[in-house]
Amino acid sequence: MSSSTKSLLTAALLLPFSHLAGAQTLVVDNETVAADNSTVAPAASEVDPNASTNSSASLFSDETVQLTDDVLANLTSLELSNVTLFSFQNDTEEDILEKRFFFGGCKTYPGDWLWPSTIIWRIFDILLGGSLIKTVPYAAPCYSEFGGIDSAECDYITANWSNDSYIHIEDPTSVNSVLFQGLTCMPPTINVGETTCEVGGYPEYAVAVTNVAQVQLAVNLARNLNLRLVVKNTGHDFGAKSTGKGSLSIWTHNLKKIKFYNNYHQDGYSGPAFKLGAGVQAFEVYEAAHQNGVTLVGGEGATVGVMGGYIAGGGHSPLSSLYGMAADQVISLEVVTAQGRFVTASANSNPELFWALRGGGGSTYGVVTSAVVKAKPAMKVTLMTWELATSDTVDADTFWAAMKAFFERFPTYTAAGQYEYFRIQNLGGDQYYSDMGPWFAPDYTEAELRALVAPLMADFDALGVDVNPVYTEYTDFYDAWQAGFPLEPWGSNAIRQASRLFPKGNWEDETKLNNTFDALRSVVEDGAYVIAFNIGGDGSQEDYPDNAINPAWRDTYMHCILASFWDPTADESVIKSASDMLTFDWMQRLRDVSPGAGAYMSESDYIEPNWQQAFFGSKYDRLYELKQELDPLGVFYAQNGVGSEDWTMSEYILGNLPSQNSKLCRA
Repeated sequence: MSSSTKSLLTAALLLPFSHLAGAQTLVVDNETVAADNSTVAPAASEVDPNASTNSSASLFSDETVQLTDDVLANLTSLELSNVTLFSFQNDTEEDILEKRFFFGGCKTYPGDWLWPSTIIWRIFDILLGGSLIKTVPYAAPCYSEFGGIDSAECDYITANWSNDSYIHIEDPTSVNSVLFQGLTCMPPTINVGETTCEVGGYPEYAVAVTNVAQVQLAVNLARNLNLRLVVKNTGHDFGAKSTGKGSLSIWTHNLKKIKFYNNYHQDGYSGPAFKLGAGVQAFEVYEAAHQNGVTLVGGEGATVGVMGGYIAGGGHSPLSSLYGMAADQVISLEVVTAQGRFVTASANSNPELFWALRGGGGSTYGVVTSAVVKAKPAMKVTLMTWELATSDTVDADTFWAAMKAFFERFPTYTAAGQYEYFRIQNLGGDQYYSDMGPWFAPDYTEAELRALVAPLMADFDALGVDVNPVYTEYTDFYDAWQAGFPLEPWGSNAIRQASRLFPKGNWEDETKLNNTFDALRSVVEDGAYVIAFNIGGDGSQEDYPDNAINPAWRDTYMHCILASFWDPTADESVIKSASDMLTFDWMQRLRDVSPGAGAYMSESDYIEPNWQQAFFGSKYDRLYELKQELDPLGVFYAQNGVGSEDWTMSEYILGNLPSQNSKLCRA
């Protein structure tokens, strides 16, 4: 056994920590001091904001507080000598293979001999500066398990559970994808029949990050003790990437710093740019851009963390048909790697990491603390909304004829930089409804948009369909975005979603076009709820950079999300049937008419068949190779993330949905 593994064993057994239980002191530079937050925490030093960055942007103040080799050397002088628990990874290939064998097949869980004792967690919290949080599920006030029932707080949580994502995002561990978390603690009137509250698939602990050193300490502890590590920014994802049983979570929500550069120069780019902390959300991004007279490429959801999993997944935007994906705008990123090191990733600094972080998936290659992104000129925007529905004068065939008249013109609209966000639903009894909410026309006046859609409106008139379009012109993107996109629902236990990107070629061949439309119509007729986007992912200039974004985004006219709903009180067999229908019937019809295409990983089927191809396309082999190189010990894991096929869950929901409330073990 190597010396490094022996040191790890010693650290895990906690022998040098045993004296702390009573003494509550540490020795720093031969002087005995109290082991509290005012004397030895955080375990960090402050560096020059320009000393360790290869970006033209200086570090934020929270990024200058770093864990360094000098800090670790000083910790070695404490009578807490086995700093191996918090040390950086400096392994040879032989060491890595030996550690994999030593750790065994599964991540470390409570009750395992490597699981940190109370003393270790206390020391960790001291070194963090008091930012460690023991998980109490957000709905715990509705139950007695975590300090008793608080009826008023429970009523507030219940009333806002599904319609206010802000409240969940302010909690260190609450996530959107509660079904895959295991439904272990929801308000009892929402998850009917729930009688207990457990941590379940939520992390055991979370670090409320306010500086880089805390990220490094968490990464190092997780790697050195083989803990499952997850990263939560907002918890907004559909695929349970931000949660996991027995895990340690890095919560980046509070990294909120924003700096605007009127004339930024780096790696061939010259123009306005922002440096944005990982915790900055869409509403904050757009407000900052508005205040500085520019526009930023971001998502439509107000509470999405733009510099986190959104950009890591590629990031589609109301401006994508015009400017490409959000990840295309990134100039550089500051990131903590699986080795615990804090580095800059850009075209000229760690270029392979830079390539992977832009589209290769969140929680996979490192923890981003900030990004520098290009800003675009301020622009006017015109919104349009309409409603199309069956009625006494509009039968089902006429409804679908009107939908097809719109559908056929997708190439025209993306070429014009447009973004249309619409829904289609089956009301029952051969009755259908669709609403445009909204048509987003960047840099278009109302008159220009009216002229663009005039042929479509003429077709509607010829069919005898009146959609009552409402046009509103705004002088700035921010105002149009605020008016156009309300908060999205959150945390349902009665829904599964899936998605497909439909290639341009389907509009270039009449037979393919008809088959595509007929497939979409058929799934709606059978009960699927559709949320769809006429969108291009290449930008109207087609000058997108080389990055890890799914190639399917560069060849699409429609991103289509299907949703299957069920009564949460129904028998499990009924729920399973509804869940399976989504993946194996409805989505298969869409895959059949778009062979070789893909799907948007951030809004995708949790059990997408052949997900490597669907989410990453031809980029996957390179991404997988980089994963093995950059994270050989598998510190970072995300459901359906690159390399996740090397791991498996021990429990399943409905027989085929991997439960995050289970052990994560090597496959």
